Amino acid sequence: MTLHKNWKGITLFLIPVGVMYFTFFIYPLGYVFVLSTMSWSGFGSMEFVGLHNFRRLMGMTSFRFGLRNNLIWALSLGFVQVGLAALVAMILARKPPFWRFLRTVYFLPTVISQVAIAMLWYTIYRENFGLLNTILRNMGLDHLAMNWLGTFSTALPAVIAQQLFYIGYFMIIILAGVMSIPKSLYESAEIDGATVLQQEFYITIPMVRDIVVVAMTLAMAFGIRHFEATFLLTGGGPAHRTTTLGILLHRNLHAANYGRGNAIAAVLIVVGALIITLVRRLLSTRSAVEDVKQ
Repeated sequence: MTLHKNWKGITLFLIPVGVMYFTFFIYPLGYVFVLSTMSWSGFGSMEFVGLHNFRRLMGMTSFRFGLRNNLIWALSLGFVQVGLAALVAMILARKPPFWRFLRTVYFLPTVISQVAIAMLWYTIYRENFGLLNTILRNMGLDHLAMNWLGTFSTALPAVIAQQLFYIGYFMIIILAGVMSIPKSLYESAEIDGATVLQQEFYITIPMVRDIVVVAMTLAMAFGIRHFEATFLLTGGGPAHRTTTLGILLHRNLHAANYGRGNAIAAVLIVVGALIITLVRRLLSTRSAVEDVKQ
């Protein structure tokens, strides 16, 4: 391997970025792992406790629920939400009537505050006078009306469901990729007698697969670090059924238990990195061009 002839200029330009990256990412990340081995209330000196914070976490029911729920959130957003976004993107790429208007409508929730959206869904899920229960009662389905956010079996699905509908962010990313596919590929397939479904399966999906993988990676990262909607809708209840590691982290830091809080953060970082790496390895295969040529 030969040394790039402009290596001095490249190094000069990379130094500011490298310093900022180390200062604002590497150093804080390392500090999180250091604090996770300490017992510290934010005042006085730190006491080294080794893996004690992690052992305490493993014995906590709330932590086990939080870890499970973070995995469910990551998989739900990564596969279901991105799957819906890809489906809508492929439909809109065919330019049906009002497709520009629909594109705007689907993307609109992305620019709205998560807090506002969570409060909207809180009014929908309310047990008394909530929109969902009101509709069910008006349809004569009183037996289906319930406390959606306060029942063990429905609390987590209800919180996740309200997030799955907001597909606009990933839809725009995938739609841009779909619309960049050369029209000649579809025209050739149509001449050969391929149906619309076959065109989508053998042309569109392989060509945008890498974009979908990126979208899934982003969605799973959002799911792993999920906090706002659950915190506002249920606070982690009932009985930790909807709690996430982000909520547990907030509680421990609010209680000035910085050692255990940073231990939760360390687990969150490691689990997130493992999940995203595993998914990318499973989904990343040959290039889309090679698939289309075959």
